[in-house]
Amino acid sequence: MATVDKSAPSRARATGLSLTSWVLFASSGPVAKAVLATGWSPGAVTAVRIGLAAVLLLPAVGVLRPRALRFRRGDLGLLLGYGLLGVAGVQLFFFVAVARVPVGVAMVLVNLAPALVALWVRVVRRTRLPGPVWLGIALAVAGLALVAQIWQGARLDLLGVAAGLGAAICSAGYFLLGEHGASRHDPFGLTAAGLAIGAVVVLAVSPPWAQPPGSFSTPVVLGDLRVPVWVALVALAVAGTVLPYLAGLESLRVLPPAAASVLALVEPLVAAALAWLLLGEALGPAQLAGAVLLLAGAILVQLAGPKPRRPAWP
Repeated sequence: MATVDKSAPSRARATGLSLTSWVLFASSGPVAKAVLATGWSPGAVTAVRIGLAAVLLLPAVGVLRPRALRFRRGDLGLLLGYGLLGVAGVQLFFFVAVARVPVGVAMVLVNLAPALVALWVRVVRRTRLPGPVWLGIALAVAGLALVAQIWQGARLDLLGVAAGLGAAICSAGYFLLGEHGASRHDPFGLTAAGLAIGAVVVLAVSPPWAQPPGSFSTPVVLGDLRVPVWVALVALAVAGTVLPYLAGLESLRVLPPAAASVLALVEPLVAAALAWLLLGEALGPAQLAGAVLLLAGAILVQLAGPKPRRPAWP
C-alpha cells in the first residue's frame, strides 16, 4: 500500500510563506522611494517604519509567546548589535540608497551580504571555505562592478552606492548576530526586541514629528495610485515589515536554510519589477547582467558555504 508523505503539505505551505515574505519585503523599496520623493528624509521614513512595526509586533509576541521576550543581562550586547545593525542600520542605509540610486540597484547591493558573511567566516573564524564559495564571491564582486557601473565616473552616485554597501555590511551583521542569537533565543522574541531597540535609536536621531506640518497628508504617487503619506507608511510597517518577518520566520520552521536562500532570489527581482511598474525605473543591459551575476554569486555562497548552527530554543 502506498504511503502518504505528510510533510508535503507543510513543505508547500512553508514555501508559499517564504515566497510571500520575500515579495512583501521587496515592496518596501518602491513604496519608500515614493515617500522619499515627497520630501521625507530617509531617517524619518525608517523611524516610522520600525516604530510602527515594533508597536504592532512587541505586544503580540508578549501575549502569544511571553517566554520569547525573556533575556539575561549578558544578552544586552547581542540585542543592541541586532537592533542597531540588523534592524536600524540595514533599513536606514537602504533608504538612503534608494533615495539616490534605482531601487533595483540598491536591492542588488544589499544582496552582497552573503559574500561578506563568507569572508568574515574565513578571515575572523579562520574556517576553510570550499572552492564554490570563492567562485560565488568572485561572481558577486564582478556583478557589483557592473551594477554600480564604476566605469561611468561622474554619472556614478558614490553616496548612493556607499549607502547600499553599508546596508550590505549591516545585513551581514544581521545574519551573523542572528545565527548566534537563534542558537539561544526564539527568533520571534529576538526580532521584536531588535525592532524595539532600533526604533528607539532611530526615533531619537530622526524623529518623524520634525517633518513639516501637513507632510503626513502629502499624496504619494505609485503608478496610477495616489495615497496620503501616512497610508504608505502604515503599509511599509505592516505589509513591508511585520507580515514578512512573521511569514519568513514561520517558513523557517520547515524549510532548510539552503532552500530559503534560493527563494530569497525573488526579493530583488520583484523589487526591480515593481520599481519599473510603479516608478518608471529601468535597469540598463549591463546592470541587469551584473544583477544576475551578483545574485548568482550570493546564492552559490549560501548553498556551498558553512551551514548555520541548529537553534537550541524550543
